[in-house]
Amino acid sequence: MIRYRLAAKVAAATTAVLTVIAGAVLAAGPGQSTPDTDTLNAQLTATHTGPQQYPRVFIEWDVPITMSDGTVLKANVYHPADANGQPIAEPTPTILNLTPYTKLLGNIADSALAVPGLSDLLMPVLANLDFSAFGLGGLSDLGNAVSGGAGRTFAVDRQLIQSGYTQVVVDVRGTGFSQGVWQVFGDREQQDGAEVVDWAAAQPWSNGKVGMSGISYSAINQMHTAERKPAALKAIFPIVPGSDLIRDVAAPGGALGIGFIPEWLAAVNVTKLMPDLVALLSGKFDGVWLKDRIKDPFTFFNVVIAALTTPSIDEIPPYLNDILDDESALRTAWVGDPSQIEVPTFIYGGWHDIFTYSSARAFNEINVPDSQKKLVMGNTYHVTTGAGLGRPGAPPALDVLQRAWFDKWLKGIDNGIDGYDQVTSWQQGGGWTTSPAFPRPDADYRRMYLNGAPSGSAPGSLRDASLTTAPGEADRLTVAPGLTTVCSRDTAHGTAGIVAAFDICAEDARISETNALTFTTAPVTQPTQISGPIAVHLNTVLDATDGYWTVTLNDVAPDGRSQVWTTGQLTASLRALNEEKSTRSANGDYTSPYPYLTLDTRRPLVPGEATTIDLGLFATDGILQPGHRLRIDVFAGNFPSSILLRPLLNESELRPQHIEIDPNRPSWVNIPVIGDPGW
Repeated sequence: MIRYRLAAKVAAATTAVLTVIAGAVLAAGPGQSTPDTDTLNAQLTATHTGPQQYPRVFIEWDVPITMSDGTVLKANVYHPADANGQPIAEPTPTILNLTPYTKLLGNIADSALAVPGLSDLLMPVLANLDFSAFGLGGLSDLGNAVSGGAGRTFAVDRQLIQSGYTQVVVDVRGTGFSQGVWQVFGDREQQDGAEVVDWAAAQPWSNGKVGMSGISYSAINQMHTAERKPAALKAIFPIVPGSDLIRDVAAPGGALGIGFIPEWLAAVNVTKLMPDLVALLSGKFDGVWLKDRIKDPFTFFNVVIAALTTPSIDEIPPYLNDILDDESALRTAWVGDPSQIEVPTFIYGGWHDIFTYSSARAFNEINVPDSQKKLVMGNTYHVTTGAGLGRPGAPPALDVLQRAWFDKWLKGIDNGIDGYDQVTSWQQGGGWTTSPAFPRPDADYRRMYLNGAPSGSAPGSLRDASLTTAPGEADRLTVAPGLTTVCSRDTAHGTAGIVAAFDICAEDARISETNALTFTTAPVTQPTQISGPIAVHLNTVLDATDGYWTVTLNDVAPDGRSQVWTTGQLTASLRALNEEKSTRSANGDYTSPYPYLTLDTRRPLVPGEATTIDLGLFATDGILQPGHRLRIDVFAGNFPSSILLRPLLNESELRPQHIEIDPNRPSWVNIPVIGDPGW
């Protein structure tokens, strides 16, 4: 009761602030939403947003769940309740969410959204926020994400509970109020997921059918749990899940993801130290919890510090080497194996999310019939997940899709979601489209060569060069590490979308291109689609024994605006490829080279000697409109999104890097194209 009153007070304060904001925005006269014209989407939305079977929600606080090793996890259990607030007697399906961000935060968010009338007032306002006139269009997307269902799918969805589901939110071991040491997706933590599913299915309020929900971390542990195949797990709804966490965000291209990892670790480590004040005041404080926190107060910070301060490779401590070793138990656990998933799976991803690398890959690997797996890819960053959903022409909000998915696979309701389009994608440069697969089946890979001849389209870049159908004449193009990438979509991507609030950085690459080599095609003559992963083959020369290459693929408008569609990066000494995991197109060129990213496979460069680098860009889906051009930007670094490990940074010496244009050893990009661009 004390905790509920605390949450209610926080909710009331939140309501007051949000009401003021809402009134100000409404006074500004935002545009009104129009009904969704798609019949299925409208039906699904009406089902979830309308009146529900049960009027209230009953909460059990800090329910203990004992794992097989004796560790006690804590869960909040949300039951559908009658008009008197009493939990219903009928067993229901269970929706499980495992979070490292402390379930208390989710409860506070839920309490705010549960204030009578607040959602009805707030959601239309958030859906129509538009600060683009002030150069802050990305800031609007933060509000749009809440109206797009991110708030309810991150925390608690009362509409879902009141429709006849029990929702269980569990603090991952070593976080929140749960005992244990935080493992960060380790094997024991993954086993916890399966054991919690078994526990939920065996409770008297459960009918034995369990689904899993949640965003980011809670999406990743859905995938891990499903791979372990607990019998009671019947469906999952992972929102922005990662599968290959090193390549996604921890060390993309072999460099530390400094734009996100330290801040994220700090957030989880701080919140896991928040004590259970109610238990403390009532004399029921958990001494084991305190011992576990003392044992490991700042999980993984030693790894980050070692990565940034160890002066040489020979001095790297064993715990850091374990993170960098492709064959270590921890790395193997982080990579996961989506092909082991055999339950219906609905994935939402974003083209600029920190887990873009994994979303479509995991979807393609999941081993279920087409009716049991769906993919939606939005034009979003991590913190703007769900932005744009629920609008005319777009898929419904995340909570609507989630409800429909669970209704189908946990309740057996024939609502049509199994016949939903296989892939629904925001096509960059266009809008919402559907496809039977991703990449689009009719994409044809072709080479476009890096050519030193000016394109005439990038007067402000470090070097304006061309992208052509034939190799160019001999030339050397030089780029040095710089700081212009601070203002770039790469930084917006690497910081989970924080920098995306500033349109000048996220929506136009011309500031960052002042320190980039740009290679641009002629304008396309008709709509031209790009769909799939992209590979870049570079003939390089370095002045040191190591370096770092970053490449982006951009859409260049007739007015010169250059917008990044996708990105890729690689430490030069980690260029050795795992051929079994790399893919090639029919022409024999790589489409997705897979570097080992393990220090044992390092191949230091010889200064002044030509060296071939094969670098992959995250898969993307876009359309070049007539008059637009395709561009490749090449940088010698990617600060602050990623930074080389200290010993590799020492070897690179931050020296200039060169691309050698040589007709006998050409550099090219292998692009999946649909249509005739007229190049």
